[in-house]
Amino acid sequence: MIVVLKNGAEARKIEELKGSLKSKGLEIHESKGKDVTLWGLVGDTSRITPEELLANEIVESAQRVKAPYKQASRSFHPEDTVIDVKGNKIGDGKICSIMAGPCSVETEEQIIEVAKAVKASGARFLRGGAFKPRTSPYSFQGLGAEGLELLKIARKETGLPIVTELMAINQIPLFEDVDIIQIGARNMQNFDLLKEVGKLKNPILLKRGLSATVKEFLMSAEYIMASGNENVILCERGIRTFDNYTRNCLDLSIVPYLKKETHLPVIIDPSHACGIRWMVPTLAKAAVAVGADGLIIEVHNNPEKALCDGEQSLTPAQFDDLMKVLAKYAAVENRTI
Repeated sequence: MIVVLKNGAEARKIEELKGSLKSKGLEIHESKGKDVTLWGLVGDTSRITPEELLANEIVESAQRVKAPYKQASRSFHPEDTVIDVKGNKIGDGKICSIMAGPCSVETEEQIIEVAKAVKASGARFLRGGAFKPRTSPYSFQGLGAEGLELLKIARKETGLPIVTELMAINQIPLFEDVDIIQIGARNMQNFDLLKEVGKLKNPILLKRGLSATVKEFLMSAEYIMASGNENVILCERGIRTFDNYTRNCLDLSIVPYLKKETHLPVIIDPSHACGIRWMVPTLAKAAVAVGADGLIIEVHNNPEKALCDGEQSLTPAQFDDLMKVLAKYAAVENRTI
């Protein structure tokens, strides 16, 4: 339920109303704007009615939230959520944040070389997989804990915050020092895992499942937020359709829809969406044009010899060229890269 308080409401009466609602077992999530104070009530709201709340002189309006994803809904939280990671803001509407790096961490030399290159080109975050979910059990599965340590070395060398994927609950202790924890498409509906990362303070980058609807996507975000972590970044990485000329089908229309429906930042992964190197720049430009808050792009210093997804990885030179073009696209919308 959404409750809007009247401007100038007395602090004493506000506290009285809070106490009354909490005594009914409800949690209150407060959102303060310039001219309005909004409460989102979470719990068994069947015990109260909007009319009952409106009888209180400090209440301007009260209504039930129709969407099942209450905390992710913009009606629950009208202002955009801006996630600040070591001074790098995601979702402020002014910057299109770029995350770049190899699909998987392979060696210390490789990750440091790529990290320095993408930073020089303007990337704000370093992405890289330490634990890799692969379709084939015979494919490279990542370096695991060693890969995480190499990412931290690259972070120390460059200052770039790191983004990497968590695959299982028992890995969580290893991720305490990770700047942004990624939950991959295959784990989007691993609800036990979502509840556990909801207990963390780390921002969570949640990727849309291979065939997930928007409602399912947002309900997964709701699992994280309902467990206490409101720092969720939504990532569209392509969904499966009947055609297979690309690895997946990038659903660009989800960006404006999510920006209207939710307050959470939305980023695009053009690399996994198409799976083809020469298509990545075009999709990246489209993502900026459609209003994405960021991009996560695969960059490898030697794609031909990459242990994972080399066919969709840009070289550092190609990434540098792309960043220059993206800056022009962003400028049209009065944004920066």
